[in-house]
Amino acid sequence: MAFFGQIIKTLLETKHALLPHEPSDPVEAQERQLRKLLETAKNTAFGKFYNFSGLLEADDIRQAYAAAVPIHDYDALNERWWKQQRRTPDITWPGKPDFFALSSGTTGKKSKRIPVTTDMLACTQAVGRGQAECLANFDLPAELFEKDILMLTSSADLHEKDGWREGEISGINVSNLPDFMEGYYKPGLEIAKIADWDERVQRIAEAAPTWDVGALAGIPSWMVMMLRKVIEVNQLKNIHEIWPNLQVYTTGGVAFEPYRKSFEALLAHPIIIMDTYLASEGFFAFNARPGTMSMELAMDHGIYYEFIPHTNEGFDATGTLLEKPRVLDFREVEEDKDYALLVSTPAGAWRYMIGDTIKFTDKAKMEMVITGRTKYWLNVVGSQLSEEKLNAAIQALNDALDCDVKEFTVGAIATEEGDDYLHQWVLGMEKGQVTEEQAAAFLDEHLQSVNKNYQVARSKALRGVKVKITNADTLYRFLEKKKQKGGQIKFPKVMAEEDLRGLLAFMKE
Repeated sequence: MAFFGQIIKTLLETKHALLPHEPSDPVEAQERQLRKLLETAKNTAFGKFYNFSGLLEADDIRQAYAAAVPIHDYDALNERWWKQQRRTPDITWPGKPDFFALSSGTTGKKSKRIPVTTDMLACTQAVGRGQAECLANFDLPAELFEKDILMLTSSADLHEKDGWREGEISGINVSNLPDFMEGYYKPGLEIAKIADWDERVQRIAEAAPTWDVGALAGIPSWMVMMLRKVIEVNQLKNIHEIWPNLQVYTTGGVAFEPYRKSFEALLAHPIIIMDTYLASEGFFAFNARPGTMSMELAMDHGIYYEFIPHTNEGFDATGTLLEKPRVLDFREVEEDKDYALLVSTPAGAWRYMIGDTIKFTDKAKMEMVITGRTKYWLNVVGSQLSEEKLNAAIQALNDALDCDVKEFTVGAIATEEGDDYLHQWVLGMEKGQVTEEQAAAFLDEHLQSVNKNYQVARSKALRGVKVKITNADTLYRFLEKKKQKGGQIKFPKVMAEEDLRGLLAFMKE
């Protein structure tokens, strides 16, 4: 009998029985989080400049906060405030951060340095505990709570800078795991600190027989590559031959559905798949119950949220924020509508637009899904294709034509005449006998049938659709050429014309 596992499972179930997990009152919870953030930071340079002490006395603290503090993107907050925070304490948050998360997202641009304070690490761990407590909602055997957890992250070899350490957020997080995780965390810090992705995965594959992995966590594209290496090195038919107790996979970073076929092909039987919303700026949401991939927004763990409608009330046609956008708090959002997310956090981020768009699928349960990026909607000619719609189109293609597109990207390319545009898709296909012409016709017809704006665009400036098919490894080699392989790096679903032409040229090589 799994004695300690049974104790852990019983504790979780007992806590749920005595204190059933119900989302706390979001209105009360969010006001509490905002008040705590303002109170903690009121004596910082930022807090004094925007009179946090006065805001705390307002009748409607949320309205006063929104009126006093402008919306910030990274460039605005970094240029005026965060650069000072690296050398001077008490700028946007008390003290100086011990860590900075390097993040370039999917753009490939120069890395951003996002502060990660001790309070922010505590906030992330609090959300993690909330997710762990929700495991009581899943029918998991007691034995699972004694098994290893393999977290596939970016390198944990953090670089020493001028008084702080920096690296990708997943590397920072595994370098600061709670003590009780020490015996369960795999591959361990020694392997996790290997900077070279291929070497790290090779070491994982070689050590795999010595571990009893019950749960996996990581971005699906790189997780599939790692599992394949373990299977190859150990001459297995599937991953359950070496890890028979594997029962849970926590995904995140990108939509899982485009990778489902590739992932499930590596298993002997189905496992529980849970989604998470963990970004460089914070841990925002997690899958709290079975039967859905929607995630519960963490409303009572230290973060305050606002929402900008991803319509002409908030953005122009290029995805650029309006000078005076409409901004809502949780009380005003509606289900099935896209919103850009603003966060205020204990890292000293204030009304910070992280660039993601979300929609609520169940407001009563505070459940949401990520629908894309504010800038990465494909909308050059008014087609209004979100990442969610692009992912759904690829899933439809896989199902209808019995293929397996593992990675893809798309962008608008000017025609030779220069007056109109084509949508150029690049598909990284694992298997299938689909021709480029068949794929182009299917995607075009499907998007016209489900998206009125796309249909209108096809009758005007969007003159056609082209597809180039390659294998997914070619796309990963393109990332490697740009030194962006492994870890938390995500292949962009939408590319600017210049980047897309660069990819097409690379494929010709």
